[in-house]
Amino acid sequence: MQVLFRTRYSRCTEFFKPVAGKALVFTTEAFKFRAFNIQAYKTLVTAVGFTLLAGCGVLSDRSADYVSAPEGKTIALPAGADESRFRQIMPVRDINLANAGKLFPDGIPTPPDMTSEILDQNYAVEELDGRAWLLVNDVPGRLWPAVTAYMSDRRLGVAFDSPQLGLQQSELVNFSLRARELVQLEGEASASEPAVLIQVRIAPGVRRKSTEIQVRSRVVVDQPEALLSWDTTFAPDSADLALQKRVLADMGEFLKAGEENKSFSRAASGMTSKPVVKLTSANDQASVIDMQLDYGRAWAEVSRALSESDTTIIDLNRSAGWFQVDHRSADERESDWFSWFSDNEAPRHTHTVNVTRGEQKVQVSAETANTYSGEQTPSTLLNRLFDYLY
Repeated sequence: MQVLFRTRYSRCTEFFKPVAGKALVFTTEAFKFRAFNIQAYKTLVTAVGFTLLAGCGVLSDRSADYVSAPEGKTIALPAGADESRFRQIMPVRDINLANAGKLFPDGIPTPPDMTSEILDQNYAVEELDGRAWLLVNDVPGRLWPAVTAYMSDRRLGVAFDSPQLGLQQSELVNFSLRARELVQLEGEASASEPAVLIQVRIAPGVRRKSTEIQVRSRVVVDQPEALLSWDTTFAPDSADLALQKRVLADMGEFLKAGEENKSFSRAASGMTSKPVVKLTSANDQASVIDMQLDYGRAWAEVSRALSESDTTIIDLNRSAGWFQVDHRSADERESDWFSWFSDNEAPRHTHTVNVTRGEQKVQVSAETANTYSGEQTPSTLLNRLFDYLY
């Protein structure tokens, strides 16, 4: 009987103590110890469970603490540092300290539109082939009311406009002192001087979510009774171009100062906004980039895109319409083991970018040089170029 008990219940022998010449005697001390351990575990698990359930009450909500956070000290630049070379990584909206105490979670100011940081230079006056325009990183529908406000503020007025065409036409500037100063009409208004008005054209830009604004002064016989058409063949002289750039720079300062008071024009939302740059693919591979631009503007945009994408230009020929570039990847440039001990390898011609005139558009294509057999294809070059064009 004793042997059978040990064999069948060998795992429980620690609760029994053998005594010489007697049957096994049950000891309660070990059993009590085990029972105590089990009870302790139950108590610990119960305590942990209550702690987790009550966690929301133990930890305070700090999501709104920044509302009453103290203002930090302004960072001071070293003496002699050029302040124009420093800017905020994440622009923060200015808050009037007089109203800072009224802030609460439901009344935090709306974050500013951060799309103005996409372009390196917003509200920049650009010039190409005798033409000038103001580049703004915003959609035309938002800029239309702002330009109207500018025309009113400078006493130009808006006699006629067409949001669909993106045109605004001023009153005659001859009879407003401030408007005369803007266009630099000397002396006082007289019947013998030419009548002058200003036209503003607002159109979608080449780059995504951008707008290009052009201005033009026109000499007329009398106050027009309708909106004059925009002459796309007009070639300004040096005086006209200087006037355009001066008015555009003044407009840029006005628009920049009113950034936080932007509104949207529903009438201008119907303005044509088809992209002027389009990537066409064949068999899931980029084949050509179509640009609804004249040749001079298209060439300049392609040149800019190549430079901004860090694609080295080896040679170019604007008349023939091609760029010879080095489009190798970083791994290809450093594949040689001995390159670790030498200077960077000189750029070499791997691809050719062709800019071809077409009917009312310019086409951009790419081809591989005969001396290159690497992994970069014309399709990868066009995709990269398109990213920087649009």
